[in-house]
Amino acid sequence: MKYDVAIIGSGLGGLQCAYILARKGLNVCVLEKNPVVGGCLQTFRRNGVEFDTGFHYVGGLDDGQPLNAIFHYFNLLHLPWHRWDNDAFDEVRIGGQSYFFANGYQHFADTLAEQFPHQRDNLKRYVEMLKTVGDGLKNSLLPHSDEEVFSRSLFTRSAYEFLCETITDPLLRDVVSGTSLKMELNRRTLPLYVFAQINSSFIQSAWRLNGGGQLIADELVKSIRQMGGTVLTLAGVVELVERDGRLAQAIVDSGESVEAEWFISDIHPAATLDLIKESTQVRKIYRRRIGNLQNTFGMFTVNVALKDGTVPYLNRNQYVYRTGNVWSLADYADRPTPGILLSYRAEADNRFARNIDLLTPMYWPEVERWADTKVGRRGTDYEDFKRRKTDECLALAAEVIPNLTQAVEKTFSSTPLTYRDYTATAQGAAYGIRKDYNNPMLTLLTPRTPVPNLLLTGQNLNLHGVLGVSMSSFFTCAEILGMAAATDGLKFED
Repeated sequence: MKYDVAIIGSGLGGLQCAYILARKGLNVCVLEKNPVVGGCLQTFRRNGVEFDTGFHYVGGLDDGQPLNAIFHYFNLLHLPWHRWDNDAFDEVRIGGQSYFFANGYQHFADTLAEQFPHQRDNLKRYVEMLKTVGDGLKNSLLPHSDEEVFSRSLFTRSAYEFLCETITDPLLRDVVSGTSLKMELNRRTLPLYVFAQINSSFIQSAWRLNGGGQLIADELVKSIRQMGGTVLTLAGVVELVERDGRLAQAIVDSGESVEAEWFISDIHPAATLDLIKESTQVRKIYRRRIGNLQNTFGMFTVNVALKDGTVPYLNRNQYVYRTGNVWSLADYADRPTPGILLSYRAEADNRFARNIDLLTPMYWPEVERWADTKVGRRGTDYEDFKRRKTDECLALAAEVIPNLTQAVEKTFSSTPLTYRDYTATAQGAAYGIRKDYNNPMLTLLTPRTPVPNLLLTGQNLNLHGVLGVSMSSFFTCAEILGMAAATDGLKFED
């Protein structure tokens, strides 16, 4: 069958593009290689307990905030969203001392100023920058907006240098950066815009979803189908066929072909190019450019099933570090786990946690020796490696959950290899391609490719995370519809 648009991959970006285009009357088809849609939104069940794959919490979902408007557009606000503690949605623990993040720019600054009174003015300057970036986000989706000029200028500035210039206390610098395991804290590359935009959204408001990220994926699929779109699982694309300088069809692993006028790829750009075996449009120099782009680090995740009634539910995330210097996390070294994100899964009664997730950065060199293996067949050395890392993460988590050892019923773990194999993400990168303020023109990709009817979407473009991917979806669809049509119905409150 022939479609207007064929979309490769059913991660958040792919499903959102399908929704936007189907809403405007285009006949879309989403092709997903796995039996379940959603990419890193997926949930999975082990021993009767449900865990999240990569989705843990979102920011800016309150009335009048950016993600609220975006999720209203995608009909996702009716899902069972649960707000984190307004006075302490995140806790950063460094050297045995805890510091709390509050929602609201002023509330955030005032709360930290209680422990850092000599930094009150610097905290004010810090949140003023975050607010400026956060307020400008909605303008970037307006036709002929000048917001792009502003955001691009911040893509050329160092996040780390900005912090050093703004906050003079090294401990406070670590604290305000300490919740940033949701990005790669790389002092040599991280652009200020990425740091500011992501932190700004969570300081506005922080939310969890009862039931996990799969609810988002399933709701988008339901809406796409109601609007006449098609979503196919177990339909992995093995080749994209070019004809007369344009893509003509996608061949799936069953041997069937899907024809379309446009193709959108929600998988890694390097994996996308690998699907184009022969092309008059994709030159070797472009393939090398994309293939040589560096990826962010991956994540080691420990999913912990807890015995009933043993660990009280905590309505915030906890970031636990052995020591400070959190900006060294991007520097690979063979060392004990330096820090973790501890995330409680929101339950209906919110009294006791049934499970928690522990996440810590993991670098490709740590798992590269098993790169040619498959899930479930990586050998005893790999399993021993995961057990050691699991024990290190549990030891850090025990700093804030003293009875954790007795409370653990079962643990399950995954590495960047797991993400690579399930999501076709190069090196299992947690945040896609590494953005580099030293070379933004090279590392910030646009939706366009050398093939005129092939577009990219997802976390490898400008920003990662739920908010960043959602923004990129509109930018991608604007290449087909124009920005005014793509954002028709998206309304930000003043």
